[in-house]
Amino acid sequence: MISIIRRNLIDLPTNYSLNYYWCSGFMISFFMILQILTGVILSFLYVSDCAVSFSVVMNFSNDSFFTWCLRYWHMWGVNILFFLFFIHMGRALYYSSYVKKGVWNVGFILYLLMMGEAFTGYILPWHQMSYWAATVLTSIVDSLPVVGPTIYKYIVGGFSVSGDTLIRVFSVHVCLGFIILGLMVLHLFYLHKVGSNNPLFSYSSFTDLVYFHSYFSAKDLMSFLGFCGVLMFILFFSPDILVDIEAYLQADPMNTPMSIKPEWYFLMFYAILRCIESKIGGLCVIVSFLFFLWIPTNNNSSAYFVSRQFIFWSIVSAFVSLIYLGGCHPEYPYLVICQILSLLLVTLTFLFKLLWGYSVVYR
Repeated sequence: MISIIRRNLIDLPTNYSLNYYWCSGFMISFFMILQILTGVILSFLYVSDCAVSFSVVMNFSNDSFFTWCLRYWHMWGVNILFFLFFIHMGRALYYSSYVKKGVWNVGFILYLLMMGEAFTGYILPWHQMSYWAATVLTSIVDSLPVVGPTIYKYIVGGFSVSGDTLIRVFSVHVCLGFIILGLMVLHLFYLHKVGSNNPLFSYSSFTDLVYFHSYFSAKDLMSFLGFCGVLMFILFFSPDILVDIEAYLQADPMNTPMSIKPEWYFLMFYAILRCIESKIGGLCVIVSFLFFLWIPTNNNSSAYFVSRQFIFWSIVSAFVSLIYLGGCHPEYPYLVICQILSLLLVTLTFLFKLLWGYSVVYR
């Protein structure tokens, strides 16, 4: 066991040209471990009952400073995780890490599971926004042809979102955390098996390698402490900056909020679903985007090729724009712009992953 840890964390040969973008994987791992630890403690105190869940969660913030810290760290840890995950995936796309198929496939599955984990956790407080977010998402499942109504009943446990849904969501949320932890170990195994890429695209020479410890371990630790410092600053000075006012109201099936919107890391998908009148059409656009984002292809061009740079940053711009538009009121011209950007995002992702598969190598 000691030799395995030494080979993977101390004596691991690493290219010296790795910059701070490569620290995101280390920080994701540590923040995910902290999320699981805080989540396990909170699960001991949580009650999955639609009559008392809201008051129990509110008491976390009102009764004890310790539970207040646990709850808000858990809430903000999700935001930090998704921010780091977007940086991690953006760096992987930019430097063509998807050519390492084992690492990329497991990483993409982790992204999908993290979205499921985040959404189920968002439902657990059983406030207005979480209840109606669950109602909107499950209605998309209900709209699926043939099998939709049957799957819907199994998910919600009845004819609509209720206390039975909350019990199932709580079970899924707890189990998914440990599944994600196991896949993270598998992701790390594949990464150390094939090796990481680097900004200089240097693979053949052994003269540009250094040990992971202490050069990169110190860099990763400094980045992790920096993010922890930012997180602590937010917790103690503005902990509710991203919390919607509806999150302080208990779920009421008879009172629909004026504006239903999820957390910022789901706003892009929400904007696509909202701007397309057909639920199936919006779901097809999202599935198409995720498919083109996932598909592992070969890349024979440099990451610094001008047209490749243009398409990549266009994808980033469309992605960020859809996040902003997802938080806007669903009216003209926002809906029209969302439709244009949604189709543009799918098209650009398709071009980015497939355009240079058989092109000439630029050195």
